[in-house]
Amino acid sequence: MINTISPIDGTIYYTAEEHGPKDIEQALDLAESAFPIWSNLSIAERAKYITAFVDAIVQDKNDIALEITWQMGRPLGQSPGEIKGFGDRAHYMIGVAEEALGDYKVVDAENPDKRWVERVPIGVVSVLSPWNYPFLTSVNAIVPALMAGNVVILKHSFQTPLVAERYAKAAAKAGLPKGVFQILHLNHKNTAELIGDNRIDGVYFTGSVQGGVAVQNSLVNKFIPCGLELGGKDPAYVMADANLENSVENLVDGAFFNSGQSCCGIERIYVHETLYDKFVDGFVALTKQYTLGNPLDAETNLGPMVKTDAANYVRKQIEQALGKGAKSLVPESLFKASKKDTPYLSPHVLVNVDHSMEVMTEESFGPVVGIMKVKNDEEALRLMNDSQYGLTASLWANDMDRAINLGRKIETGTVFMNRCDYLDPALAWTGVKNSGKGVTLSKIGYDHVTRVKSFNFRKGK
Repeated sequence: MINTISPIDGTIYYTAEEHGPKDIEQALDLAESAFPIWSNLSIAERAKYITAFVDAIVQDKNDIALEITWQMGRPLGQSPGEIKGFGDRAHYMIGVAEEALGDYKVVDAENPDKRWVERVPIGVVSVLSPWNYPFLTSVNAIVPALMAGNVVILKHSFQTPLVAERYAKAAAKAGLPKGVFQILHLNHKNTAELIGDNRIDGVYFTGSVQGGVAVQNSLVNKFIPCGLELGGKDPAYVMADANLENSVENLVDGAFFNSGQSCCGIERIYVHETLYDKFVDGFVALTKQYTLGNPLDAETNLGPMVKTDAANYVRKQIEQALGKGAKSLVPESLFKASKKDTPYLSPHVLVNVDHSMEVMTEESFGPVVGIMKVKNDEEALRLMNDSQYGLTASLWANDMDRAINLGRKIETGTVFMNRCDYLDPALAWTGVKNSGKGVTLSKIGYDHVTRVKSFNFRKGK
């Protein structure tokens, strides 16, 4: 059995049966049997099933929001937004499937031969999803994989097992053929057994760099698609011509929403020297307005981190930075719920930081941000690229051409201007360096859940 400990009060919120080797074997056999049936349906036929599948989840938005809050601690007022985003993303990917999966035809008027390329499903795929945005991370792989004709086995985090259960109920309600979508609650050892099995044809993982390495190691003897969406240490650069109020408001939210537990959350900020003092003053003033507490309370807009260990890791980063000369501008005493050796951690704004400190180089995944003063674009670019990660970066400016020119030199999968911590389903979501490999979302996202098959037909003489 697995127990989900709620960060709200440390109690067991949910207990689920842990699956083992026999369950894996049964799931794989069932998936293999379902694949030819599902893959032979037209895209339009699959779209009807998957639309009903998605809608079944969205219809239970309020109940699911409460479950999310209990499982991982996000304030209840914010959790329904995840289900709305889930629905928006899913429906977009369903809507572009026909175009994304269409044949590429080679047209040559002088050549009577028929030549074309088709996108065909991979087969049985495994989706391994995390707890921090349990629906928004998993939908990126699940819906395109199913729409492309694959069958899916989902392994979700032990922290959010009810998300997997919700998916399974929705699949049954939508009438998906048996074996097309299944869930398994697996420990690390059995997860490695699942994805290492020869019947698994593709793996899509979202999580830590260490987790991504473990997934790749489990596939060392297989040549199959492996999508890895890993960590980030995402920077923001507030340029000299930025709208100060807009940049402060959005970057505070980008740093502290979901208690900073976002792969594309803002973890380090570089501010042009002409705006630095005013930006820091505004950032600190707005941060002090947060209310940390029980996420079930209406006034709370900053909940606990997912676990005490996670909060203590961030505390160690902060202590190390302070020991090296950093200064904390938001007293923890302003947040009565913030207590040592609990998941409740107040937001921290650090200045006098540099890249010798882990808080500016190692992923924090918590409510802390470091702010540095820079003299020009060149210095900001050097610091933004001085990272093992490369998921997103955000530029805050009024000169779009200048931002585009700078953005092309930034080593990330996505560059934002005047926004952050956001996924547009029409754009490809990808990372470079240790932020992973592969692509989800947009029409390009279908490339990674299919393989190409070429046809070169010549008429007989």
